[in-house]
Amino acid sequence: MKKWGIVLVFGLMFGLPGTASMAQGVWKSLSEVSYKISEDQFGELYVPVFSDNIKKLEGKEVEADGYIIPFEGMFKPEHIILSSLPLAECFFCGSGGPETVMEVMLANPIKYISKRVKVRGKLTLNAKDPEKLMYILKDARLVSE
Repeated sequence: MKKWGIVLVFGLMFGLPGTASMAQGVWKSLSEVSYKISEDQFGELYVPVFSDNIKKLEGKEVEADGYIIPFEGMFKPEHIILSSLPLAECFFCGSGGPETVMEVMLANPIKYISKRVKVRGKLTLNAKDPEKLMYILKDARLVSE
């Protein structure tokens, strides 16, 4: 009984699978990206180089929590941008890097909310299309608000 109590305390402190730490853990894994400089017809382009840990996640169902980025006039309830950081710190408005945001293609549309949300879907990596973000979650669904 004593051993399980210790395990439970550590689990609550450091997160057990299936808790919010699992969703936050995907962001930590996704931060293991570097970039190489490439050229295209428009000039220099930073191309992501995904770590082996990130490559292992491709095609797998993952959970990510974060904030919906409200692009004025561009919010689509079935296609959102999720940021691991609050709006003031996100990639588009603050100091976060491109590894802190992902496109989320939702199976069911959602309404915009400013609170943190959690989504689950299949991770796709993008190193080729500069018009898209490098992380895309497909067939996603809202897990919690």
